[in-house]
Amino acid sequence: MNIHFIAIGGAAMHNLALAVASKEGYRVTGSDDEIFDPALTHLREAGLLPPEMGWHPERITPDLDAVILGMHAREDNPELLRARELGLRIYSFPEYLYEQTKDKIRIVVGGSHGKTTTTAMILYVLRRLGIEADYMVGAQIEGFDRMVRLSDTAKYAVFEGDEYLTSPLDLRSKFLWYHPHVAILTGIAWDHINVFPTFPQYVDTFRRFVDSLEPDASFIYYKGDDNLRDLAAHARKDITCIPYDAYDGSVPMQVFGRHNMQNLQAAMLACHCIGVTPDDFYREIASFTGASNRLEKICETGTSVAYKDFAHSPSKLRATVNAVRERYPDKRLVAAMELHTFSSLMADFLPQYKDCMEQADIACVYFNPKVIEHKRLTPITAEEVRDAFGTPNVRVFTDSLALQEQLRSLDYTDTALLMMSSGTFDGVDVKAFAHELLGA
Repeated sequence: MNIHFIAIGGAAMHNLALAVASKEGYRVTGSDDEIFDPALTHLREAGLLPPEMGWHPERITPDLDAVILGMHAREDNPELLRARELGLRIYSFPEYLYEQTKDKIRIVVGGSHGKTTTTAMILYVLRRLGIEADYMVGAQIEGFDRMVRLSDTAKYAVFEGDEYLTSPLDLRSKFLWYHPHVAILTGIAWDHINVFPTFPQYVDTFRRFVDSLEPDASFIYYKGDDNLRDLAAHARKDITCIPYDAYDGSVPMQVFGRHNMQNLQAAMLACHCIGVTPDDFYREIASFTGASNRLEKICETGTSVAYKDFAHSPSKLRATVNAVRERYPDKRLVAAMELHTFSSLMADFLPQYKDCMEQADIACVYFNPKVIEHKRLTPITAEEVRDAFGTPNVRVFTDSLALQEQLRSLDYTDTALLMMSSGTFDGVDVKAFAHELLGA
């Protein structure tokens, strides 16, 4: 099989390319106009790095069995146009995952927050119990070589289910392709305002997800979410609806925070649906330390500790700040976050952040006006951001160096430092910076 990836450099795309290339009898090629680490190194080491950057329609030939299209490519991409002209089979990322696992039992984890951690928990326990599974997860997990695995032998497939767009040619949510036998929804909190301009539209894509479940599927949902309770109440009669709340048992866990205890309980129920006993699950998950960039401890001294997290949306931000506050009630909490995504930089969306960082003693919010300009959004001001967050502990920065100066000026004795972003605070090595601040 000859497979070509258009936009091979994406986080998910390059991991899928590595997974496909590892299968016997598959030959993988790809292209992109820019590729950065870690994808650059991973592709180079696997011999899959394109010989030159850019789009090259001459690489699209009739002998290709399939073309896989990434979200980074545009609808007028020269290679995509050539593939369509030749009548080649074109798959989106989620469509190809389904195609490769359509005869397996699929577990899909969706929701506005917690889906990466919950997926990682399921995979961690299955691995420790010797249960083989294919997978796709949005972060690196300890003990796993990559973020995507496809095989001819696994009975199960576990996917993180993203509600964002499928591809430039398919504007449906990715998770609508997966048709799970076991589905988890962790919560619905408005996100991706550029795709779902209103909250009802956002909720509707989750309703469609529930409608897409296989016959006689199990639907596991967080019972504290009004919208999820409504989806469960109106689910098809053949679907078994299973509510959950936070784990409150006696087995001590490495992960912490109420949201992680909710994730843990959802993961247990999903594993139970395929025959794993609760006792076995809790025994194995007790050593799980988390997924990369998801409330990940990056530095610790005798009196202080630092974490980094991918949190950027309001619900993720609130849950992460609250989790660290619960974990370290006697420490001063210094929290810094970056507004980096499309939704977070939109003036109409900013009010969703109200009170999200109120549990921090010192809260710093950073955004780069040049990113807003690059995304062609209406400019916002530091005053608008501060007013939107709505608590007096919040200070807003539009210069990364000024933010770093402010953080360097603080005393970190008896302090918990929390750095949150889906970006890099404009080139900051967060782990090295935390070591500098804490003097570790």
